[in-house]
Amino acid sequence: MTDRPVVKRTARAILIDGDTEPEMILIKRTKPGEPPYWITPGGGVEPEDASVVAALHREVDEELGATITHVVPAFVDTVPHTGDPGEEPGAAAEAGGVKVQHFFVCRLASMDLSRRHGPEVDEPRGEYEVVRIPFDRKGIASVEVVPPSLREYLDANVEGVLALLAEDLG
Repeated sequence: MTDRPVVKRTARAILIDGDTEPEMILIKRTKPGEPPYWITPGGGVEPEDASVVAALHREVDEELGATITHVVPAFVDTVPHTGDPGEEPGAAAEAGGVKVQHFFVCRLASMDLSRRHGPEVDEPRGEYEVVRIPFDRKGIASVEVVPPSLREYLDANVEGVLALLAEDLG
């Protein structure tokens, strides 16, 4: 039994492309009147998703027109859930609900941005620009990756994250 109810779960990709000079694929979010920030591809687990990993594959397909391989759990972040569009403002937070964000390290198998679909493409709230950064400490520090706990995790674990993609991991 938990003290705080889990009101939302998300699946997000720490998406790596390349071996010798790996890059991480992010989405630069720009909303009118707000500074830009960078997020990992992914989103909410829906009732029709067979699993959190199935949600990850669906979200990456929607946001990037991409397929992924080598999906490995890497990091979990639990934060107060402040609500979603259409919800009563503050209802989830008042109830003490939390959002659990599952971050998976994975490799990019293919990407065709012309295949993007879903709410981010069909009814965008601001801009969604797909960007690549070097997957190293300097690259991670060059953008405002959110949540801050993920940025800290990546900065402290660049080598470990890449090791999760090693062929001999099992």
